[in-house]
Amino acid sequence: MSTEKATYHHGKLRDALVRTALSLLEESGVEALTLRAAARGAGVSAMAPYRHFADKADLLAAVAEQGYADLRDRLARADAAADPRQALVEQGVAYVLFALERPALFRIMFGAPLGGMPPKPPTAGTAYGILAARVAGLVPEEKREAAVVAAWSLVHGLACLTVDGRLTPQADAASPETLARQVTGLFAAGLPA
Repeated sequence: MSTEKATYHHGKLRDALVRTALSLLEESGVEALTLRAAARGAGVSAMAPYRHFADKADLLAAVAEQGYADLRDRLARADAAADPRQALVEQGVAYVLFALERPALFRIMFGAPLGGMPPKPPTAGTAYGILAARVAGLVPEEKREAAVVAAWSLVHGLACLTVDGRLTPQADAASPETLARQVTGLFAAGLPA
């Protein structure tokens, strides 16, 4: 049996390549992430990734998809608070902390579309869907969509400002979690009943 065939029989190669790519991204940034590096990290031949990914953009899109799933799971856990407004605050905190803990992944997820592919519209099974469901229970129907966009814009903007170090010195002095809690708490308290 050739070396290439022996190293290709990996089991769930696509998943292993995505996990390896996530590690490379988080350790060394997007510049270090190549199909060859992902193959090396997964212990397969340099050609094996091409069975699952056409190019680096395709691999990055799969990495982003994993990031969306991780963010969705984190928001679902945060949404467990008994008080609906507090659950919304916890989602906002979870979103900001996700961005801070995984900044390179966050930038891949929400940067320019990968490989020229437009982003998929948000659905019920996404992080956006979890947010929308929570907001739906807090505001009248005619204000829901605007409230969801406002909540998402608020936490996304705060996450970007925090990750990029663009906050004022006073805001930057607070812990990211405290700041996220204060900002999203102000928003949640101001939602129309």
